[in-house]
Amino acid sequence: MTKKKKVALTVAAAGAAAWAGSKILSKPEGRTSVPALDYDVPIILAHRGGAGLAPENTMAAFERAAGLGVHGFEIDVHLTKDEEVIVFHDETLGRTTDLDGRPGDYTLAELEEADFGYHHAGADGSYPFRGKAGGAVPLRRLLEDFPHMLVNIDMKDAPDTYEGGLLPSKLWRVIEEADARHRVVVTSFHDSQIDRFNLYARNQIALGAGEQEVRRAYLAFASGFGHLYQPNADVFQIPVRSGMFPLDLPPFIRFLGRLNIPVHYWTINDRPTMERLIAAGAKGIITDRPDLAAGLAGGPEEEPEDSQDGLE
Repeated sequence: MTKKKKVALTVAAAGAAAWAGSKILSKPEGRTSVPALDYDVPIILAHRGGAGLAPENTMAAFERAAGLGVHGFEIDVHLTKDEEVIVFHDETLGRTTDLDGRPGDYTLAELEEADFGYHHAGADGSYPFRGKAGGAVPLRRLLEDFPHMLVNIDMKDAPDTYEGGLLPSKLWRVIEEADARHRVVVTSFHDSQIDRFNLYARNQIALGAGEQEVRRAYLAFASGFGHLYQPNADVFQIPVRSGMFPLDLPPFIRFLGRLNIPVHYWTINDRPTMERLIAAGAKGIITDRPDLAAGLAGGPEEEPEDSQDGLE
């Protein structure tokens, strides 16, 4: 046997011993169940209120999706100039509204007077929602108007901005005052922002996984050291793929399931993929087209529409 082979065998043996020893010593603990995620069937969440059917993050969209019978909404929030929490996705206003600049450049009153359906195009190229969809929706109003909906809240303002520095505390206050602790999930792409929010929430709110948490879980699963993974999130909301890594593998879903972590996938806008993911074990589908989830594992009862009015 050559020296290189001996070294390789020694390293392999040491690795195997380390793995076996970690299996014996490790006692992985799953997440404790939280009320917001206590459901018996896979759930359907309208992405930005159902952005394929009405202007995203407007009352027109939320009312349309609620009428379809969705379980809840997946939304994003920003802070306004006067430090109010509004439902909005982009860093700037130009793509969807008749304003320019950032949400933080305007007061809530100014944003409520804006036209948030201004750029939502219909299938014929017209703009059927101009002047009809309303302006910014304060998170407080959304929680009050839909008291039985699960609301998944993604904090968009980055933690190193003025608005992002204030958002976790402001968001907690809105949730607390609306008595919505039992029916919201709070998350962010920024793991540090989730941690900062939880300083106020103190584990009273279901937490989604940030990018680093998802990466940590997947690496633990793929490396064979999943037994060492201790989760810091109550639910994973993820795409089917991140770069070269497939995140929709049934074994990965089962790995998280054993830790009492449901997996929701975004943004799924076709029926076959919805069915495939639920068959693989997904517990939630986040979609711009909630109408396509009709009759799907406890989803909306209304039949799919022929038109994809305004879907981008």
